[in-house]
Amino acid sequence: MNSEFTIAVHSLVYLAFLPERMAPSEAIADNVSTNPARIRKVMSCLKRGGYVDTREGAGGGYRLTLDPAIVNLADIYRLMAQGSVIPSWCSGNPEMDCVVGSNMREVMDGIFCRAEKQLENYFGGITISDVLGQIKECEEC
Repeated sequence: MNSEFTIAVHSLVYLAFLPERMAPSEAIADNVSTNPARIRKVMSCLKRGGYVDTREGAGGGYRLTLDPAIVNLADIYRLMAQGSVIPSWCSGNPEMDCVVGSNMREVMDGIFCRAEKQLENYFGGITISDVLGQIKECEEC
């Protein structure tokens, strides 16, 4: 899992928390605990995906364009991190004479693909509003 997914979810939840205002990258970065350049990179991807809008100049920044109750984490995962569960390297070699070594890559690819599908299904049941609600519950504790 890459950190851009976490940054994207955090940023969208923060924007959902501020529905009447725009938030500049510096404010989002401060809330996420990262640097504004990294936020701008993630927000650029979210803008291309239609999740945020921007306005430049004084009072500008980013604003959530969709209802946080319909944006689920699977959508954000597919945009920001799809394929990140699957490792970039897998053991084995299809050219080996050994049945284990020659088939390990194919079998593990299938396992990781199924795991990623289950992760996406799980994330599909969680919206930005749900995450914000959980955060508000923490505040009440």
